[in-house]
Amino acid sequence: MSEKNKVVVRRYLEEVWNARNPGLIAGLVAESFVDHHLPPDMPPGPAGVDIWYNAAVTAFPDFHITREDVIAEGDKVVTRFLFSGTHRGEFMGIPATGKQFSITAVAIARIAGGKLVEWWENADVMGLMQQLGVLPAPEAA
Repeated sequence: MSEKNKVVVRRYLEEVWNARNPGLIAGLVAESFVDHHLPPDMPPGPAGVDIWYNAAVTAFPDFHITREDVIAEGDKVVTRFLFSGTHRGEFMGIPATGKQFSITAVAIARIAGGKLVEWWENADVMGLMQQLGVLPAPEAA
């Protein structure tokens, strides 16, 4: 079961996000899917993923996800990854800066019936904001 669940997460990250194939979202994401890291006004299921996907592609059209670790047990898959790209469009009200970024993130996905049903993600948003120049970088000690 764990290996099959890894395939679902790999396809979601590689085929949907990296290969820019949003047509696969409905086949990988359950109608009841909840992404706990998205803004609270996002709808559940594929509709919310579509909105987030379009926002990400608009803001960071060259982004890439590099999976570094994938660990699965039971119905959960944990992925540690690098998210990198260039800020070319508005993101959460922040106008494009043209700056490149690279941040780390860890996501836990829960799979049921061969589809994603929940997603929890912790990403280095502070690092992203600093790299985009929205927040000052910390001073060296």
